[in-house]
Amino acid sequence: MSHAKAKLTPAGRLLLVRRVLEEGWPPAHAAAMAGVSRQTVHKWLRRFREEGLAGLNDRPSRAHHCPHRTATAVEAAVLELRRSSRRGPHRIAQKLDLAPSTVHAILARHAMSRLKALDRTSGVPIRYERARPGELIHVDVKKLGRVPEGGGWRVHGRERGRAGELKTQSTGFDYLHVAVDDHSRFAYVEVHANEKGETCAGFLERTRARFAELGVDVERVMTDNAKNYTLATVFQRALGRARHLTTRPYRPQTNGKAERFNRTLADEWAYDRPYASNAERLAALESFLIDYNYERTHSSIGNRPPASRLP
Repeated sequence: MSHAKAKLTPAGRLLLVRRVLEEGWPPAHAAAMAGVSRQTVHKWLRRFREEGLAGLNDRPSRAHHCPHRTATAVEAAVLELRRSSRRGPHRIAQKLDLAPSTVHAILARHAMSRLKALDRTSGVPIRYERARPGELIHVDVKKLGRVPEGGGWRVHGRERGRAGELKTQSTGFDYLHVAVDDHSRFAYVEVHANEKGETCAGFLERTRARFAELGVDVERVMTDNAKNYTLATVFQRALGRARHLTTRPYRPQTNGKAERFNRTLADEWAYDRPYASNAERLAALESFLIDYNYERTHSSIGNRPPASRLP
């Protein structure tokens, strides 16, 4: 994207080139009308002749060659020590006689700067992404305590709760059935009173219908090993042609995209602000999903919203 004070956008560059090549404007005249130098005009003419329309697009300012970059052999040694010993930048730097900042830059460049992002056994970054929307849908259920009428301690404060002024009896739970597309991170959510097999099956059918509206065919569905998924005949029928995958036992990281969405759901919707009632919180869910799917950017997909990756 052009910077805020750029005089020429790709469309402006194309207009500049057409004025010179098609309308016969002198480069100096075209430069004066666009408020740029003659050298700039000749630069875009040269790029257009060599590359066509693609040559008029913005290019990254990163250098093509960096002679001071750390040698490949040294980078390999840093990564191997990180995998084998799981040491931090300072200890690796001491071992290899490097600056800690250099080691950290190498680890960040290879997505190994955070230990929690690495597999405990192999030390390899835990990251995968399916190639197209619908190839894998992560399905999960998040159990959420309902908000009492008039609001809970988030509205009235903890002190009133400790003093016994607030009712302490349970108001029950909402079960948030969640589906997240692995490739695009597009999310679909429904709120139900339970997580029985029939409820999960109905949710899956509506999930497939929703993604079909978006032009996405669900090919695989990943869930945990709960009985309402693995043993419920009605859920297995609801899968249709989709293949059912389950997570490794005691390894929620396998279904990590759904787990991470559940955390975002809690931080940015369920506990984002105090609610005076459970109905008020549920009413805010739709606007959260619109923001999440169509406006909120995601760093894992190039700082774009999930909808930008759909057909």
